[in-house]
Amino acid sequence: MSEEAAAAVDNDSLVGLINQLAEVPDPAPVSMVPQTAGWLVLAGIVLAVAAWRGWRMWQHYRANAYRRAALKALERAADDPVAVSGILKRAAMVAYGRRRVAGLSGQAWVAFLAETGAGEFGDTTLARAAYQRVPAAADPQLLAAARTWITSHKTPEAADV
Repeated sequence: MSEEAAAAVDNDSLVGLINQLAEVPDPAPVSMVPQTAGWLVLAGIVLAVAAWRGWRMWQHYRANAYRRAALKALERAADDPVAVSGILKRAAMVAYGRRRVAGLSGQAWVAFLAETGAGEFGDTTLARAAYQRVPAAADPQLLAAARTWITSHKTPEAADV
């Protein structure tokens, strides 16, 4: 048989036809880049909101630095009513402004603390501690009330500085 006849027979058989098949190429990889502008706009909005939220959290953290400093000072002050009163006064001046707080003393000072925060300063030695000749006795209730006031008082929108 001639080669042409052998080739014709191979083309007619199943094996011959399979041998003539070409290899299927691999498909192109799928792109992970969004194909529509809507996804890009959404990604931009999400990034802008995340950046704004991060900025607000940073501002809040910096604005409350005086609270963290006051709480550390309270730990060092132990149960000394004079030191606790001074720490509360400094924290209040930062939060509410010098004009509103600096002149307060005695019962007016205690009333201000009760009005602006959640601390219970009812019958504490705070009002009279700075004016006693003999050092005031330790008052654990005062320390707890001071800690509560520092962590819970609400700052006004615009304090007089």
